[in-house]
Amino acid sequence: MRFGPPVTHVYNPLRYAAASHEQYLKRYGSRKGRILLLGMNPGPFGMAQTGVPFGDVTLVRDWIGIRAPVRKPRHEHPERPVLGFDCTRSEVSGSRLWGWARDRFGAPDRFFRAFFVVNYCPLVFMEKSGRNRTPNLLAKREREELFADCDRALRAQVKLLDPACVIGVGGFAERRAREALAELGLTVGGMLHPSPASPRANSGWAAIIERQLGALGVLVPGRGSRTRPQSQAERSQKLRNKHDR
Repeated sequence: MRFGPPVTHVYNPLRYAAASHEQYLKRYGSRKGRILLLGMNPGPFGMAQTGVPFGDVTLVRDWIGIRAPVRKPRHEHPERPVLGFDCTRSEVSGSRLWGWARDRFGAPDRFFRAFFVVNYCPLVFMEKSGRNRTPNLLAKREREELFADCDRALRAQVKLLDPACVIGVGGFAERRAREALAELGLTVGGMLHPSPASPRANSGWAAIIERQLGALGVLVPGRGSRTRPQSQAERSQKLRNKHDR
């Protein structure tokens, strides 16, 4: 694929950070039937550095327990160097998402028994200034070509992981999941993206997404014993019980 202005640099951490990404998949990616959290694409200080979705360096290294050598991308932006696990910048979205997982589940194995996290698109797009450019802002022809491949990849991941449901982290990921998975009969929902660019996310993101997960029937530690979507029968029984009271 080729991407034109204003994009000047494209990183693919699945290549230069393959070692840590493979650690993530081998350690946590084999269980089926979980809730699949779907992000948009790597952030410049997250997965672009660590190879792990939403991969804030500190949490990936110290909580998830992933660390491996990270090479350089072939065409590196001078304003956005890849330092791997030596990067000292925090990825706010990643620190919020993985920080919530740590605070709610305690141990990573407990979180990954119920959830798995992937990205819809594996590529990072940057402008000449170093500014991050998200996939939805690419030119129409570029979007169409990219999204066709990403849709196929998402369907392949769903086939392998057989998730209980897919939850888009942010509106973009939810929309792409709904379109890509429309014919599979899979439950697709959405939750607020933890980006600091979102005023809502800056005002109690964890509490907001727990309400959103609860509305989808996903209960997390501290709010219930289950970490799976409730069935329609369970939802109906809950409503009957509420009515009877």
